[in-house]
Amino acid sequence: QVTLVEYGGGSVQAGGSLRLSCAASGRTSSIYTMGWFLQAPGKEREFVAADRWSGSVTYYADSVKGRFTISRDNAKNTVYLQMNSLKPEDTAVYYCAGTPYRSSYSNKNTYDYWGQGTQVTVSS
Repeated sequence: QVTLVEYGGGSVQAGGSLRLSCAASGRTSSIYTMGWFLQAPGKEREFVAADRWSGSVTYYADSVKGRFTISRDNAKNTVYLQMNSLKPEDTAVYYCAGTPYRSSYSNKNTYDYWGQGTQVTVSS
């Protein structure tokens, strides 16, 4: 079992930056991919970014490419999401997730482990 705890989030004006952190504990050696997803009110949870821990390959949704960066600190079992040039449409609850499966990194159903979610609000 893996437990994910998120930190960061908050309110920022458009054009600003925030960094989210997600600390993993438990059987972290089983994790193949860590991802970030967002869920806006009344909408489905959608993919933001992913990091395959084996091979250090990263992936991004088109909507955040060039603005968001996923990274990790192996010693701390922590994954980060640096969000720059934030837009009001980025407003959502952000979740980190982990999966031991070598399946689609952008499909939320691939992920077994989820953080509690953290609110990001971007005002215009």
